[in-house]
Amino acid sequence: MKFPKQWQSATDVITKIENAGYEAFIVGGAVRDYYLQKDSSDVDVATSALPQEVQAIFTQTVDVGIDHGTVLVLDCGEPIEVTTYRTESTYSDHRRPDEVNFVRDLPEDLKRRDFTMNAMALRNNGVFIDLFNGRQDIDAKVIRAVGIAAERFQEDALRMLRAIRFSAQMDFSIEENTFNAIQEHVASIKFIAMERIQVEISKIWTAPNPVRAIHYIQWAGLDNYLPGEFDAIEWEQFQTANRQVGWAYFCLVNGQDVSLLSAYRCSNKDKQFVKQVLHAYDKLQNEGWQQIDYLLFELEILQTAHQFATWQYVPTPISFDQIEKAKHALPIQHKSELAISGKDLLQWTSQKAGPWLQDALQAAIVAVVNGQIKNDKEQLKGWFHAFNNEG
Repeated sequence: MKFPKQWQSATDVITKIENAGYEAFIVGGAVRDYYLQKDSSDVDVATSALPQEVQAIFTQTVDVGIDHGTVLVLDCGEPIEVTTYRTESTYSDHRRPDEVNFVRDLPEDLKRRDFTMNAMALRNNGVFIDLFNGRQDIDAKVIRAVGIAAERFQEDALRMLRAIRFSAQMDFSIEENTFNAIQEHVASIKFIAMERIQVEISKIWTAPNPVRAIHYIQWAGLDNYLPGEFDAIEWEQFQTANRQVGWAYFCLVNGQDVSLLSAYRCSNKDKQFVKQVLHAYDKLQNEGWQQIDYLLFELEILQTAHQFATWQYVPTPISFDQIEKAKHALPIQHKSELAISGKDLLQWTSQKAGPWLQDALQAAIVAVVNGQIKNDKEQLKGWFHAFNNEG
């Protein structure tokens, strides 16, 4: 197990808080991952000290969310978020608590958390505080809501999708009462900002078992409230570490509907990637790739389009391994490597600049890529005069 740099910083923060007379524990996903002996992405600390008391203990702090009890501590190397124990009132918008109250009692803080596996705390000496049998559920590979499941999902409707996402990431099942509560409250997902939904679905795409999540989305009826169709049959072979590949495949199995990217508030960069992959996939499926396609598309785009063909059981004239060889075998790897420019063409003719210039350069690129002419300025000059006369 590889501990993140934040872990040592977090234990140092806890030691200082304890020396000041307060409680402090590592909490949340880091504790779950510690029990699973998995790498953690970050480490959070919960404490009985009020925000102002935390600020008094340390010399370098930032108020990143002080209204909700969170102070960023910078004294111990890596930045560590320290949050005061709290309870939360009603969630009238199904997203945020109407009121936050600070408390000195750890159990009160833990019982507001989403799932038992995330409701554990860890002392500096390695002792677990596990009031809701989180370790038992982890051992059983079960995702179970803390307390009454319906209340947890009424507080934050995104927790329904988080449960499904965890099932894909950890290959866990969702406990029966927890899943029943998801089914009963699926309509409340409409209260959640699409940006937050997009983050969860992006994590599903890159999870080890994404098809499990697609099944749960269907079984729960959550697909009735989300843009696009979720058909588990289409995802049986899907596997990726790239969230953009997931969004591209989602568009593909939805009839290449790229408007879904706007619906989920995906970035312009995501949209560009998806459109290129779908374009490359269409070319591969319809007429096969020409030499010029290996130049125009990045290797990742070509390989992703080929993966799509495999997942869709579409026969292809080239293997996955041959794609990289074909691209690297090109005489040029980018259009900018062409030995001539528009300025050269203007010098070689009496014509004025116009659309013909771009056409001629594109024709030169095709000729070089297809091996009809070497990428040599003098040879291209002769080729251009012949091309220009034919034109």
